[in-house]
This record gives sequence, C-alpha cells and structure tokens, in this order.
Amino acid sequence: MNKQQIFEIIFGTHNRAAQNFDIFLIIMIFASVLVVLLDSVTSLSNQYHDYFYMAEWGFTILFTAEYLLRLYVSPKPRVYAFSFYGVIDLLSILPAFISLLFPGANYLMIIRILRVLRIFRVLKLFRYLQEANTLFRSLLASKRKIFVFLFSVAILIVIFGCLMYLIEGPKNGFTSIPNSIYWAIVTITTVGYGDISPTTPLGQAIASITMLVGYAILAVPTGIITAELAQEIQRERNLIHCVHCERSGHDMDARFCNHCGTELPPRQ
Repeated sequence: MNKQQIFEIIFGTHNRAAQNFDIFLIIMIFASVLVVLLDSVTSLSNQYHDYFYMAEWGFTILFTAEYLLRLYVSPKPRVYAFSFYGVIDLLSILPAFISLLFPGANYLMIIRILRVLRIFRVLKLFRYLQEANTLFRSLLASKRKIFVFLFSVAILIVIFGCLMYLIEGPKNGFTSIPNSIYWAIVTITTVGYGDISPTTPLGQAIASITMLVGYAILAVPTGIITAELAQEIQRERNLIHCVHCERSGHDMDARFCNHCGTELPPRQ
C-alpha cells in the first residue's frame, strides 16, 4: 500500500476502507474516554487500576501511531501539526508521555491533572461529524461579530459595576470595583447568586436595568451564529449539483435530485 492510498484511507471519507477506518477510530475514542471516566471513580480505580492502566497505554499507542501516520502521509505535515485537529490529536496523547517524566510520588497530583487532558480525545470526533464541522466553520465565520459583541458586553459590565460601587458602596457589600463587576457579571448573565445585592432605591433601579439588559443581549449571539450557520448550510447545498438538470440546493443527505429524480453524485 503506497502513501497515496494510506492518505485516502486516513483523510478520505468516500471509500469503504476510509469509512471503516473512521468508524473504528470513533469506537476507540469513545472507549478511551470511557476508561478515563471510569478510572476517576475511586472504587473502580482501586479494583481495576491495572486494567485501566494497560487499556490507557493501549489507546495511547494506537492514537500515537495514528498521529504519526497522519504526519507521514500529509502533503504538508507542518500545516496539519498546527491545525485545529492536529493540536487536538497531540493533546490527546501528550499527557500520557508527560506523566512518564514525573515518576516520583510528590508529583502524583500533577499527573492526575494531566490525565484529565486525555478527555480532549472526544474532540477528535469533530473530524468525523459533518454537522459539527459546519457549526465550527459558522463560529469561525462569525468570530469578529462575536468578539465585538463580547467587547460591548464587557464595557457594559464595567459601567454597571462602577455605578453600583458609587451608589451602594462598601457598606452594602460592594467593597471594591472588581467586586462590583463580579456582581454585574452575575446579574447580566441572569445567574443571580444573591450573595451581593443592592439595598438603596437607586441601586435597585440600576440592578433592574442590568437584568433587563442581560435578557435583551441573550438573543444577539444566537442571531449572529444562526445567520452564519444558515449561510454555511446554503453554501454546502450549492456544492451539490445534479448531473442531469444541473440544479443545486439539495439537502446534505439527499441521494436523488428533488427536481428530476436523478441520482446525485457523492459528496466531495
């Protein structure tokens, strides 16, 4: 099997071997995450620690081989290594090898924290879920709008926090501006812990405005992402053209043209 054939199996999705490879990896990812979750249960870990340990290293060796193979067959290994999926693939195996550098008992706590990072393996699933990739691209397309939105919310939070500090003051629990900003964050996100609350009429009026603003801005990021998601779905639909009538706009899982009934070509 040459390098091109291996590339088509690992990175491709259209042939049977590539699909079987993807299914196998998905099963292994779920199994490895399950081992991590079960190993965190003290009673199970004490009883089956050796089995969990061997299973974890088995998964680590498997995913390491997959990562090295992807680097080997990739036309641009550096691009893959620094891509989103490349970083996730590395994070999914790195903690196991880092733990080998800390064999002393004093570092067991550090190792335990690093082992939690193995849960990043579940993010490897994004590669095999087209809908997840569509959502991810929509988030990337709307990142500037989301950044402007979050920056605007941050400004409002600082303003409301400073106002409450001036109005209520330390005697009513608003001991500092950071403490007041914490109250503003809790209030504007509609969490409302209630550990700090205004007591003066003016402070309560400002708090009411803050709550209303919090409800009002909840719909903004939803609208931004929904608009980008709709555009992304439409772009994907336009990629599928009927070979007979040359029309586009078909659903992503459609097998036949909804205009003439001709079988559609496989997705690229």
